[in-house]
Amino acid sequence: MTERRSKREFTDQFKHQMVQLYNSGKTPSEIIKEYDLTLRFR
Repeated sequence: MTERRSKREFTDQFKHQMVQLYNSGKTPSEIIKEYDLTLRFR
């Protein structure tokens, strides 16, 4: 079984940067890979 990654908290500045990347044409999968993020649904 894989080890769970500890929960990370992101600043508002980082979140804004992710939105800007998306709005400039990057796909969600590109952003996720580039910043080592995981897609999580609530």
